[in-house]
Amino acid sequence: MTESEFLALAEQTLSTIETALERASEDSDLDVECSRSGNVLEIEFVDNGSKIIVNSQAPMQEMWVAAKSGGFHYRREADRWINTRDGSELYAALSTMASEQGGMPVVLAPK
Repeated sequence: MTESEFLALAEQTLSTIETALERASEDSDLDVECSRSGNVLEIEFVDNGSKIIVNSQAPMQEMWVAAKSGGFHYRREADRWINTRDGSELYAALSTMASEQGGMPVVLAPK
């Protein structure tokens, strides 16, 4: 994948995550605020002040996630972002992290 292809895919991924969380917030009692700065998406859970940070790392062609449960790296494999350590998928893992930090079930999925 070229760097420009990666950057376009990373932008699409961050936008998808942000849109899904905004929809979850509108459809439930989840109180979450998302803010973007370049290639960084900051997700703040208002009730407890905890955050999840998702950002793209173009040199490694990875998406990185920092959450209360730890730091994780995801690499594109067969049209999915896969954790480089345990093989989990990005959206499934973010759903679990957001559910834990938000205190209610959250399900995120790619478009």
